[in-house]
Amino acid sequence: MAIPTVQGLLAGPAAMATTLFLYSSVYGLSRRICERIAARLTAQGETTHVAALTDTTVDSSAFDAIVIGASIKHGKHHPSVLPFLREHQALLESRPSALFSVNLVARKPAKNTPQTNPYMKALLAQSPWQPKLLGVFAGELDYSRYGPVDKHMMRFVMWINRGPTDPRTKITFTNWDEVDRFAGQVLELVRGPAVRPSAAEAPAARPAAALVAG
Repeated sequence: MAIPTVQGLLAGPAAMATTLFLYSSVYGLSRRICERIAARLTAQGETTHVAALTDTTVDSSAFDAIVIGASIKHGKHHPSVLPFLREHQALLESRPSALFSVNLVARKPAKNTPQTNPYMKALLAQSPWQPKLLGVFAGELDYSRYGPVDKHMMRFVMWINRGPTDPRTKITFTNWDEVDRFAGQVLELVRGPAVRPSAAEAPAARPAAALVAG
């Protein structure tokens, strides 16, 4: 039995990393998105942990990769988000890391990318950390959750933007296929580029005639 070389081991499956998912969520959607992505990574053999951004018992530096998800309320991300990004800039820049935002504006095709979404653009303009992987997902609208003031405010906002104003509305605009696609990107980010085998490990090239005939 041949003993595998170091190059051969490196060319095999990537070493599994431990990925931390931190969410800032108002009604739980950002948490559910984090859990969905984490589940996709777990199914690929990765180790994951999901926690609230404000959970002070979690040591972020103990993880190999970090993904942060934050939702919008009253036109802003939670006040804890930007201070966290500033305080942990060095940590986030030292390892694979990603950021996604969840907001109702992202239900519109013209505002559903990191480059076109106003809330993501505003957050990045203030953040010293500029992640290489960004995501934007549409949120959900459920008037039954809102108090009288918030309900009136949201109906007015939806009226201006030609969205649903029926107080019985309960709809999730999130495109879960896009979430799964983002999960694939996170997996690639966490595992890093595949290591190609050295020339000694690579199989010999077949002649062109053999390739045609094979």
